[in-house]
Amino acid sequence: MKQYSVAVLPGDGIGPEVIAQAERALEAAGERFGIEFTLRRFPLGAAGVAAAGIRSGRDRAAVARADAVLLGAVGDPRSTRRPAT
Repeated sequence: MKQYSVAVLPGDGIGPEVIAQAERALEAAGERFGIEFTLRRFPLGAAGVAAAGIRSGRDRAAVARADAVLLGAVGDPRSTRRPAT
């Protein structure tokens, strides 16, 4: 059986909802074609940082080492605020 590591970055807004369904589809495809996916989640966007706090460079390195990245929508206004001038 082939094995792949997938870094899952759910994002914010509708990202987590979409990613949940994408994970289901990935698992179904894996079962159908004999592929095992190891999914590892990492926070991304305002929602992820609010839930997990600022993460270290180790997370970035782990994402870079993954065979694939599953990226959800990012764009919560809290993550794009510009400082007042």
